[in-house]
Amino acid sequence: MKAVQHFRTITKHKILVMKECFRVGLYRQGLLHDMSKYGWTEFRVGCKYYQGTRSPNNAERETLGYSSAWLHHKGRNKHHYEYWIDYGLDGKKALIGMKMPKNYVVEMVLDRIAASKVYKGDAYKDSDPLEYFTHGGTDGYVMHEDTKALLEKLLRMLADKGEAETFEYIKKVVLKDKNFSY
Repeated sequence: MKAVQHFRTITKHKILVMKECFRVGLYRQGLLHDMSKYGWTEFRVGCKYYQGTRSPNNAERETLGYSSAWLHHKGRNKHHYEYWIDYGLDGKKALIGMKMPKNYVVEMVLDRIAASKVYKGDAYKDSDPLEYFTHGGTDGYVMHEDTKALLEKLLRMLADKGEAETFEYIKKVVLKDKNFSY
């Protein structure tokens, strides 16, 4: 039964992100979003640790001390800032966040919206993705400062102005305006 429930949850999430991506013009990313979740490496963990109210990866992490599914997932999906962590060029060999291309930052925003909608259900509010992002502070993220600034800007816009205005801004300014840089 958990396999069916997990399949429904990840498919609901994928369809929500796909619709959101289509609304802002990211058709290819919408179609390909989170396909790795259907592969055995990630799917079996989702089935084993399925709860329906949060990511099964958190439950696996609590049990094992790490999440094999998450390590697999983040390394294959460019809309996760963790995909963009690399060694810096300053000679210190410290891991740092690389600046993400804006289309993947947008997909990350849409992914957070869809995840909040799936897990919050009817209780979802446009402020939920921002609250999840800022919960406990944002200093712990190994994320490029420009990437973090754009992510937070779009999540704040969503919380303050709603989905329609935020998606319009993403479509017409962030993705289409050739002069938009962050």
